[in-house]
Amino acid sequence: MAAPMAGRFGAGDPIDGKNNISQRTLYSSPAESQSGSIWQTNQDSMSGRPVTRSMQRLDDRRRTFGVMEESPVVREEMQSRALRRSLNVQRTIGIFNQATGSNRNARTPARPLRHTTYTPRSATTTTSQFDISATLRTPGTTPGGNMSLTAMFDQTDVMSASFAPTERPSMFMDMPDTPGKGMGDITVTSNLLMEDDPGIAATASIFDEFFQCYRRFPSSHQVFELVSEYEKTCIDHIQLLDRLVKQTQPSQHKFSRTVKIQNFLTKQKDMWRLLGSLYQDRLQSTDTMEDDDDLDDTQNKNSSEKQVAEFLYRKDSQTRQSQVVIDWLERNVADILEGCFDRVEFYSQTVSWENTLHILQQKKAGVPSSHDRPMVSSMDPDAPIRERKPLADLDKEDEVRLLRNMFANIQAGKLDEAQRLCRKCGQAWRAATLEGWKMYHDPNMHEVSTTGELKAVEGNPHRDIWKVVCWRMAQDEDIHPYEKAIYAALSGNLKELLPVCETWSDCLWAYYKVMVDMRVEQEIREYFSNKALEPMPSAYWDKYLTPEIIFQELQAFPNEVVQSQSKEPFHVMEKYIILGDVDGLTEEMNNWLHVPSLRSSRHLVSCIAHVVLFFRAVGLQTKDELCTAILEAYVMDLIEDKQTNLVATYTATLPPSMQVTCYAKFLEGIHETEERQHCLQLAEDAGLDIPTITKTVVENIRTRDEGDIQFDTQLTPASEEALSEEDKHKIAAIDWLVFDPSQRAEALKQSNAVMRTFLATKKYKAAHEVFNKVPKDSIDVILKSWQAKAGNTPLLANDENAIKEHICIKAYLNAHDSFNDWFAQYHNTAPPKPVLPPSATFQEKVKFEHDYKQYEQELERWQYQLMSQSKVVVDHIHNVLLFPDGGWMVDQNQDEDGDIDESRQHQMALLRQLCIPTLCFLLHSVLHKTKQFTEAIQVADIIASEQHQLYKVFRQEELQRLLHMIRDSSLQSLDNQQDPLGY
Repeated sequence: MAAPMAGRFGAGDPIDGKNNISQRTLYSSPAESQSGSIWQTNQDSMSGRPVTRSMQRLDDRRRTFGVMEESPVVREEMQSRALRRSLNVQRTIGIFNQATGSNRNARTPARPLRHTTYTPRSATTTTSQFDISATLRTPGTTPGGNMSLTAMFDQTDVMSASFAPTERPSMFMDMPDTPGKGMGDITVTSNLLMEDDPGIAATASIFDEFFQCYRRFPSSHQVFELVSEYEKTCIDHIQLLDRLVKQTQPSQHKFSRTVKIQNFLTKQKDMWRLLGSLYQDRLQSTDTMEDDDDLDDTQNKNSSEKQVAEFLYRKDSQTRQSQVVIDWLERNVADILEGCFDRVEFYSQTVSWENTLHILQQKKAGVPSSHDRPMVSSMDPDAPIRERKPLADLDKEDEVRLLRNMFANIQAGKLDEAQRLCRKCGQAWRAATLEGWKMYHDPNMHEVSTTGELKAVEGNPHRDIWKVVCWRMAQDEDIHPYEKAIYAALSGNLKELLPVCETWSDCLWAYYKVMVDMRVEQEIREYFSNKALEPMPSAYWDKYLTPEIIFQELQAFPNEVVQSQSKEPFHVMEKYIILGDVDGLTEEMNNWLHVPSLRSSRHLVSCIAHVVLFFRAVGLQTKDELCTAILEAYVMDLIEDKQTNLVATYTATLPPSMQVTCYAKFLEGIHETEERQHCLQLAEDAGLDIPTITKTVVENIRTRDEGDIQFDTQLTPASEEALSEEDKHKIAAIDWLVFDPSQRAEALKQSNAVMRTFLATKKYKAAHEVFNKVPKDSIDVILKSWQAKAGNTPLLANDENAIKEHICIKAYLNAHDSFNDWFAQYHNTAPPKPVLPPSATFQEKVKFEHDYKQYEQELERWQYQLMSQSKVVVDHIHNVLLFPDGGWMVDQNQDEDGDIDESRQHQMALLRQLCIPTLCFLLHSVLHKTKQFTEAIQVADIIASEQHQLYKVFRQEELQRLLHMIRDSSLQSLDNQQDPLGY
């Protein structure tokens, strides 16, 4: 490649400014073509044979065209169809085998951050997941990145912006996939296929796996290891989904859904890879450049092209990071290529265009042939262009396949693989044309080893000439579009590269490839300004590209598919990541929360939430309000999906006030005791404010349907005993406050609030259950806890008021229960009075006398028990009516800061108005029916007492009713010859 190339590389082009001879007319025979000599020479160099002997054998073979035994096996049309059927069978078997096994790991090995060579090479395993070794290369470099291909990797048949199924590259449609490794996954995949939506079922654990990664790498200096784990997690699920897809009929609806999820995770994997690669370089390069204060002095006057490029990558972060983007795009394509089994197979491993050669041999031998169409008469590489005649049909098909695969490998950063394919197919000359991009470097110019041994010289000293020839080849209309694209990619010819780019990723690769190529070429030519370099065509410099301009052109790209794909969420995220616009990315992600089709995607919300956490970890978080909204949306999704183990950790990423609100909302749906304790433990591990959260939980539950206390509530005894589901939830809510002894005071306050509501609605059974929820030693625990904390300082006013209220409610419940016991005894246990029949016999009269004496004894016993029970009732009711320290349900102490719960005060006042008159009526009823008329009349004295002022809680109609009842007792007292006023 040191000399100007002939044949297809235009030996007659005016490279030296002297000759201007058409490349098609310069040579009349293959023997005169220098390209033909290169072809022969590389055939020998590939096999390791001496060049002269190999060329002699080649001439000998050419003299035996008529010998059928020495020609390659012919592929006739019928044979071709049979072979294709055979290939289809093999492909089917391969797919079946893969369906029962596991895929190869599709991950491309990572590379080191820094290296000393910028020539393309095969990917090598290193320790860094987001290594930018490939970034420090010349524009012709094809690092082992990855990205979607062109037409072969077309994703234009999109179903939606986010979940478009990824199509397999068209060039690989006829190739079997890699067979699986074993049968261990059959049971798993079979079980998943039984699900209504296998894709959802297979990826249900991905949220927990992301959570485990987030927990495993909590510190900011581990953020890139964390991103690497996110990528690996996506890869694992992509492989599982791939096995599911292979076992699902394409006609099934579940197939399309699974493919959508698989495609989504593929895009998410690519996004994480880009995020880690770019920001690792951005953050590390900042520190590196600060240390390289003398960077401008490191380049000497004798630098080679390679060293100039190396220096450019070191000093220019934009160029280096643009190469990172190229690496990323190429690595994505490499992932797709690795999923194909033996990507290209040709029938001859040594001879190019075997069918054309066979036909020419037949014609030379005079054998009749059915091929009467015009065809090339020579086998040199320039023959089709020079003679303007085609190859044999099957060779043309193989040629297109080869070119498409070469371009795919170049787009995957695998130039070595593209050259290997050429040599494998007998086109070593074509592999040689791809060598000229390497930048020249003579290591002996700077130092020589102590032994005097010279090191090998690298690269092409005439790279400028080679690049101009590549540019002109890309302009040739007689060359296949993919061959033009190959040389356009190597020469920075964007115009000829874009026609084969049919996806957003392909176009982005083309733009960035050309942009970096121009930047490096400009740097080299400025450095070697005193050297006579072959000038690049003016069109090479016409297109000024920057990342911002590139994305603007992609949004206005003529291809509607590319325009549509540029609006997909992950491509939008990748755009902002590449541009380094964190604010713009945050705004876009927040806007997606208001798009129903995107908001409903759990995977998308999870992804953007983890992106926000990444930026927070590296200190780039801005627009806190929008970031908080994104994290809150993810927490709400976790709550809705009942991801118990995940909620606490992600809730801890929210502001403190939102932590309480969100986790309290989550706890409202937890009902089992063990699960509640587990959730509280998770909250404690995450550093959440458990006391405030549990208080909020109880308040939320008890205030759902809380309204003003009504006086006209009409409830039957049955309804007083009934409990609704909402009542049960309110009762069970108290459990949140009794797990921790330090929250007993709050448990007392919240239980009092719940019981106030139940008492107001006369749901005494529910109030009893709430009361029983509070441990009996709670008051003692509160007092001891306060003494341990504050010594002899008086208890806080609100805690003391809560204790008093608790005792007040207990007194009221005791009074109500004792009255119910008395009422049951009065109406249900009275002995029946015996009755003497009118015409009773003597025996019946004797029996009646005996029964009556027994009745009198039982009546006396019953009256005694009734009186005893009535005394209990009277005592319990008096405990309420004559409650000390200000009265029943009246606070005696006020907070020093004057903070008063007006709602509570209002409820307590209403309860006094509801319960005290009722108890007075019950008290009078008990006394009147037990013939304690004097005590019944004295009820009026209790109500009229100024000490307790109970008359203030009576309404007018209630006072009138009570006076009527006392009047009846007074009349009965008169009848019994007693004082009618109760004295």
